[in-house]
Amino acid sequence: QLQLVESGGGLVQPGGSLRLSCTASGFTLDDYAIGWFRQAPGKEREGVSCITRGRSPNYSLAVKGRFTISRDNAKNTVYLQMDSLQPEDTGVYYCAAERLCLLWHTPSEYDSWGQGTQVTVSS
Repeated sequence: QLQLVESGGGLVQPGGSLRLSCTASGFTLDDYAIGWFRQAPGKEREGVSCITRGRSPNYSLAVKGRFTISRDNAKNTVYLQMDSLQPEDTGVYYCAAERLCLLWHTPSEYDSWGQGTQVTVSS
């Protein structure tokens, strides 16, 4: 069974940084592209970033230049480094697995999801 577990969320002031981790178990991360989504209260789940098996990154316009996605296949983990955080970045962040990043903004393209980790940006 494919399992993903997110960690690293928390409360941070505007302008601060957090690094989220997405660790896989039950499967080899090498075989999958991994996407990050976020969902704020009352809003739809929004695609943030996706990294291909070949380590090519994709970013939404909202986070490009501030967030960096990376992967360490030896640790079966994908990271999302989030810098210059703003209140509008607040939400529950989820990672998910799919074969490619072609339609990476679309939640239904993903096979497996983690349980999410809360990120709150507030002074």
